[in-house]
Amino acid sequence: MGNAVYSARAVVNLLPMRSLAGLLSALGLVLAPANLWAGGSGLNVIVVVNQNSTNSVQLGNNYCEQRGVPPQNLLRMTNWTGGAVEWSRTDFETLLLQPLLGMITARGLTNQAEFVLLSMDIPYRIADNDSLASHNGTTSALYYGFKDDVAPPRCLPASCSLPVASSNSYAFSELPFPEAPPDTAPTNSFLAMMLTASNLDTANLILSRGVASDSTFPTQTVYLEQTSDPARNVRFAQFDNAIMDSRICGDSSLVWIVSDSTSYTNVLGLLTGLANLSIPGNAFVAGAIGDSLTSYAGELFEDSSQTSLLVFLNAGASGSYGTIWEPCNYTQKFPDPLDYFYQDRGFCLAEAYYQSVLNPYQGLMAGEPLSAPFAHRGAADWSTLANGAILKGVATLSPSFAAAVTNLPLGRVDLFVDGTFVQTITNLPPSAGNSMAVTLNGLGVNYTVPANATVASVTTGLAAALNAQTNSTQVEAFAIGDRIELQSLNVAVPGSGVTMSAASAIGSAPQLTTWLTPARPSFLDTSATGYVAVLVSNAPAAGDWVQLAFTKTNGTQVTVGATNTTAGTTVAALTQSLVNSVNAALALQGPDGVLASDFADDTYCGIVAAQFTLYARSPGWAASQIQVTLTASTNLLVLPSGTYGLQDNINDLRPRNHLYVSSGAVSLPVGFQFDTTQFADGWHQLTAVAYEGTSVRTQTPVSRNVQIQNSPLSATFTALLAGTNATLSTPLQFSVTASENNISRIELFSTGGCVGVVSNQSTAVFTAPSAMLGLGLHPFYALVTDTAGHRYQTQTVWIRLVPSFTISISRSPLTLSWTAIPGQRYNVLAATNITGTFQSVATVTANSTSAQWPISAPGGAAAFYRVQISP
Repeated sequence: MGNAVYSARAVVNLLPMRSLAGLLSALGLVLAPANLWAGGSGLNVIVVVNQNSTNSVQLGNNYCEQRGVPPQNLLRMTNWTGGAVEWSRTDFETLLLQPLLGMITARGLTNQAEFVLLSMDIPYRIADNDSLASHNGTTSALYYGFKDDVAPPRCLPASCSLPVASSNSYAFSELPFPEAPPDTAPTNSFLAMMLTASNLDTANLILSRGVASDSTFPTQTVYLEQTSDPARNVRFAQFDNAIMDSRICGDSSLVWIVSDSTSYTNVLGLLTGLANLSIPGNAFVAGAIGDSLTSYAGELFEDSSQTSLLVFLNAGASGSYGTIWEPCNYTQKFPDPLDYFYQDRGFCLAEAYYQSVLNPYQGLMAGEPLSAPFAHRGAADWSTLANGAILKGVATLSPSFAAAVTNLPLGRVDLFVDGTFVQTITNLPPSAGNSMAVTLNGLGVNYTVPANATVASVTTGLAAALNAQTNSTQVEAFAIGDRIELQSLNVAVPGSGVTMSAASAIGSAPQLTTWLTPARPSFLDTSATGYVAVLVSNAPAAGDWVQLAFTKTNGTQVTVGATNTTAGTTVAALTQSLVNSVNAALALQGPDGVLASDFADDTYCGIVAAQFTLYARSPGWAASQIQVTLTASTNLLVLPSGTYGLQDNINDLRPRNHLYVSSGAVSLPVGFQFDTTQFADGWHQLTAVAYEGTSVRTQTPVSRNVQIQNSPLSATFTALLAGTNATLSTPLQFSVTASENNISRIELFSTGGCVGVVSNQSTAVFTAPSAMLGLGLHPFYALVTDTAGHRYQTQTVWIRLVPSFTISISRSPLTLSWTAIPGQRYNVLAATNITGTFQSVATVTANSTSAQWPISAPGGAAAFYRVQISP
């Protein structure tokens, strides 16, 4: 190699693939392109990062980029250094809740902040020092306030109480969250979720999968698993309801399975009940929801001896749930399988989960809150407004929207400027005088929309009108948000024989904005099996007995029983004998018979009891008509008393249908006056967002980048670096020069708000706090204010902060090596003089965390090399 000299340089300049001039021609883009789906979007999310964790900051930045979260929607939590497990109620309120509420108010986000995303390395459990040592999940406390435990029943721990104040009024509402926040929340309520994992790469993967799931309309199976664990198996009684509602909507993906296996692949969901489980890494498709009912699945980074919810997220699920303290197995504290029905309707993951948990105070919601695999996004256009248009004074603007499908009209349009809500452009609630007509079993029922109606009030009013005719139609109506659930009351008529049609008419209103959509033309028969739960209590003495008398649907009578013949026999043993007698009776083993199952010994805390369930051996409402009479000797208490059918789940047994109410228009051209004088001159992004006129409120956005020009004030904004990438160690500087000298203030803005300010000067050079901002994509712009109060907002420059890396050189053969980001492209540049011009000689795409480039012999001349990220 002679006297050749080689110089390996670390990152220098970070030359871009596209020029800075090209970037500035983006016309002041304030929000990065992003997906905007379902009842919420990045516009509605507050991202909270722990500033003392580089992983938290980087993940938060990635979330903002992928979900289009406006830079002012990021909150930096600066004073927490105590780890990611637990903090006190005082620390939670002082370091998170109060700064969050203050930030939302100060930045004018009150009318749009609905979701809070906690970006890893933030404690997931709150401990209070009250007399009962109450514990809450951090996400739940953000949702509806900290809930104190109350005196527990019997000898259970205090955490096994079910405080009245912990009931979630939003649960099962099927209403837009802003219209139905939990009524026990002492402050603003937020659909809060934590995006976390054991490492940053996994957390980023959870995020990217959640984003990729939007509107993919997956058809994979959701498994509702009934396990052999009696304490954690209790949610199976809720399976039929969710399966039925999903089937009515044409979705048969929910499957009830009796199994302890979790060896699934490529599934859309898993609801199980096991303390310990393992799941393959490819178990879930993007957008999946999965969780297990067990005590400590919310204890993520502790040795709780139980499997944490992270196993679901690591296996590909976009969301999961677990409790952070001993909850006991109250089903109210865990997600109801209806969360899959809500997801199927188009609600995003956070909405579906919070609607499905009645008492979530001890729970932790984890995952990507905006994931919405079944959201129907409409179409939008703003052909009358070009990017770069100059607006002055009061401008007339006219975006237009079209619904995705005719039964999902668009009901409202909002305007956001630079990511902040400004005004509602148009709103099409149900019009007073619109006429609704429903025909059930040939009988017509009419309803007229009253004044000041909402979709929810129309649903309630129409359900009442239908119920006024129940004696004739033999159909009962239940109003649930924007949906009316209809149940047939005639056991002799199958669902196919119960017909329904519905129509809307303009009536006396000036326009038709209220719509009815039946899920099906006829009712759907159940796939559920009728059952009744049986309880036997008190300690039996010798000679005590318990007996079941059955009258089958064909009139045949069968009697079975069990008698205690020895002293000391437990009630559990006597009840088990009764179960065995039922299952051994030949007359009860046919399709018209009965099965006794789900035996459990309920003897604890001084209570002496046992229970089991009697099931019809065939599914359907007709098969559940078997009559049962339970009797016992006077020393024993048995429930239920009297004669009854196998119909504890009567609502699951009746044929059903759904009727949906919506408002708006399928085609929605919008014209409005935009007063530009209310905003700073300069560059702005206008975003008009149309909302589906149902409870789901899927968003359809359209944006334009414009320049407002009402005063002579202007300014230039220049990034003092060559390119659009920089490392944290690279000085990140920007110059601002105002067109006038009477300047009172110049502010530099980036992710999280203002990052620099100077006063009483017309030019300024800012050095951005790169380390504080963290790795990721960041916007930078300046706001100039003169002494007369005129303001000018500059165009936005986007800079990606990337990791620093070191370069080494080795001999035999000569090779450049450097730490790399897998998948990232790098430019290798060379020069014969270190002060000369470096020219690109190669581009390398890293396949791993280490990249290499073999050096060709320079022919005796000195050579110098640099490696730079290729944006």
